[in-house]
Amino acid sequence: MTATDIAREVESLREQLENYNYQYYVLDDPSVPDAEYDRCMRRLQQLESAHPELLRADSPTQRVGASPLQHFEQVSHEVPMLSLDNAFDGQEMAAFNRRLLDRLGGTEETLEFACEPKLDGIAVSLLYRDGILERGATRGDGRTGENITQNVRTIASIPLRLRGEGYPRVLEVRGEIYLPKAGFDRLNTQARERGEKTFVNPRNAAAGSLRQLDSQITASRQLEMCCYSVGLVEGGDLPQKHSQVLALLQAWGLRINAESAVVSGIDACDDYYEALARRRDELPYDIDGIVFKVNVLALQKRLGFVSRAPRWAIARKFPAQEEMTRVLDVEFQVGRTGAITPVARLAPVFVGGVTVSNATLHNSDEISRLGLQIDDTVIVRRAGDVIPQVVSVILDKRPQISHPIVFPTQCPICGSAVEREEDEATLRCMGGLVCAAQQKAAIKHFVSRRAMDVDGLGAKLVDQLVDEGLVENVASLYSMEAEQVLALERMAQKSFDNLQAALERSKETTLPRFIFSLGIREVGEATALSLARHFGSWENLAQASEQQLLEVEDVGPIVADHLLQFFDSATSMAVVAALRSAGVHWNDLEVTPATAQPLHGETWVVTGKLEALGRNEAKAHLQNLGAKVAGSVSQRTHCVVAGPGAGSKLSKAEDLGVEVIDEEQFLALLRTLGAIE
Repeated sequence: MTATDIAREVESLREQLENYNYQYYVLDDPSVPDAEYDRCMRRLQQLESAHPELLRADSPTQRVGASPLQHFEQVSHEVPMLSLDNAFDGQEMAAFNRRLLDRLGGTEETLEFACEPKLDGIAVSLLYRDGILERGATRGDGRTGENITQNVRTIASIPLRLRGEGYPRVLEVRGEIYLPKAGFDRLNTQARERGEKTFVNPRNAAAGSLRQLDSQITASRQLEMCCYSVGLVEGGDLPQKHSQVLALLQAWGLRINAESAVVSGIDACDDYYEALARRRDELPYDIDGIVFKVNVLALQKRLGFVSRAPRWAIARKFPAQEEMTRVLDVEFQVGRTGAITPVARLAPVFVGGVTVSNATLHNSDEISRLGLQIDDTVIVRRAGDVIPQVVSVILDKRPQISHPIVFPTQCPICGSAVEREEDEATLRCMGGLVCAAQQKAAIKHFVSRRAMDVDGLGAKLVDQLVDEGLVENVASLYSMEAEQVLALERMAQKSFDNLQAALERSKETTLPRFIFSLGIREVGEATALSLARHFGSWENLAQASEQQLLEVEDVGPIVADHLLQFFDSATSMAVVAALRSAGVHWNDLEVTPATAQPLHGETWVVTGKLEALGRNEAKAHLQNLGAKVAGSVSQRTHCVVAGPGAGSKLSKAEDLGVEVIDEEQFLALLRTLGAIE
């Protein structure tokens, strides 16, 4: 590249980053994922480092953030709120450690680091004077933020008055305000129901919530805050280590992150990073990395700062959960209930630790909300095992020629009519068991581990069996001809024998599993269990009236209607009869009123590794005793069963004062209640 080319690229990158900053920090409407912003920033830093003559004071690399909006009173930070440099792998962390040791001149052989999850929220400053909350402010550009005092006062995790004694006369606390995953999902669900724009991610939602002029709106968003440092301190002394400062803040009534730890040496930092990366998706909030800080404050002072960041701290980022890519096409898949789901075929992109080439689009309403067309550039999000989703369209990158997404008028698999029921966003194929896609999906559900648990009957084999006409419904699995199945590709005699043995074992089941295995719309495991307990036998359930069905916990008018449609279907009932003729059987249950069950009305959570019982077995015992088993801890949780390795759920239970028992205590309870011997 010529000098002119380099100068042009530098100027282009600056303009791009300033635009991204404006959209994210000022308009609360990010147009690109964080990974794209990081790439642009790192490229600009490289060019300016290689060509210092191009460095300017107004470059995005020389400032922390963007100018705030004028809707709130501006606040000057007495001590600037700087950002952090980033590391993206172990080599960059090792280089960070070497720089620290070199700058300390060999006076330290191994450094102690404070490790904290990097919460994906909004940095804020809280100013306490004589222990009373006087001001809350956003970070803004690091030197000037916005006064959001009325809004932060609505956040329950921010004390209006510090507890205890010994705090400085003036204490500025810094931390991250964020929206937990459950609150984010609830907020977007409400927005969709009202036909409003949804938030792209929890951080975007937290920013929008904090910058509401009406503090009642902020109060409704269920924001939380964790503290990570202090700024201005007058009229008092603090401990000599960062971790001790955080512990003192906690004693004064401020929340700190329960996952925080102190380790010795850079190898231990790597271990902490890997351990939390494995648990990242279990946490009730989003984190995008780990912050590592030299723990001894005297060493922090010796190490000092560069223009925009401290030398003694770094953020090691996780793989991006959001990325940009292009929609190449949209195809339509048919599920076991006939639901037709649009699926975006994407230019492959690495996101959330895997290469993604497909993303769900849910239904036509979601496509309309996104304003999506084929050939659009989009932001794709993948968090853990969650199915990748298209979260927004980057309209600035739309080509001159793009193509609207047209929904089919006939089933793409069987050609049957497609209908959209009233008050539903989903199109459905009306072909029923005529549709091969619905046949396959119904069989895959029937043989799944949580249903009839037929080991060895995988998705590919199911596809072959249906495509070759060897099975047409779940009952015909039990009457397959050996000669025909053995003729299938990759099907040897031993594999067939194993399959037959698995099918034979599956004939002995339970009533709740059998109800669940039938794939009746809206009837999941919990509802199937409630139905089995309430009616005791299949005959009683199949003959129940709508009123009787509505008496069952978890069953409302929609579920009752789906059940009645199933029982009124001659085809469905013929399949059930064929299954029973093939030898599928179960024991009827003794009908016990729900209110008579010992744990009725209680909500329990199981977390960590259980040695004597698997978590699924523990869950089944609790459900059989009448308890509801939830996936997260809240104030409504009655008790938490915590095994080794319990993490954030255990911490939250302790924070909320929820009762916690270990596996030994849980087993003793089960024996007392007669659930086990």
